[in-house]
This record gives sequence, structure tokens and C-alpha cells, in this order.
Amino acid sequence: MNNIKRIAATATVLAATLGLSACANMSAQDKNTAVGAGVGAVAGSVLTGGSAVGAVGGAAVGGVIGNQVQKPPR
Repeated sequence: MNNIKRIAATATVLAATLGLSACANMSAQDKNTAVGAGVGAVAGSVLTGGSAVGAVGGAAVGGVIGNQVQKPPR
């Protein structure tokens, strides 16, 4: 059982490291889009009582809002 916990912990650390390194070359607008989608997904899920449809809808709306918050000047 201890071996399974060690493997799970290693896999979690590896996944977190890879996930964070994927954001290294993102622009500010891309980061805002990702944050908006994450916050929107949580908010949509909470507001609809844990519904997956609410989470997906919230992620879509949050992503659009996050994308539009800091648009590059034209």
C-alpha cells in the first residue's frame, strides 16, 4: 500500500510540473483566457449545483471574458 502512495505522489508532482511548464510561453491574453475558463468552470458548477453542463458553460463564458479583458492594442 505504501508503494502505491509513493507512485501516486510521484505522478501528481510530475503532472503538476508538466502542466505548469506548459504555461511558460503563454502571452498575457492566453493566461487570462485560461484563468477565466478555470474560474468560470468552478463558478458555473457551483451555481448549477454541480452540473457538468453548468461547468462547461461557465468555462466557455469565463474563457471569452478572460480573453477580452486585456486585448493587445491595435
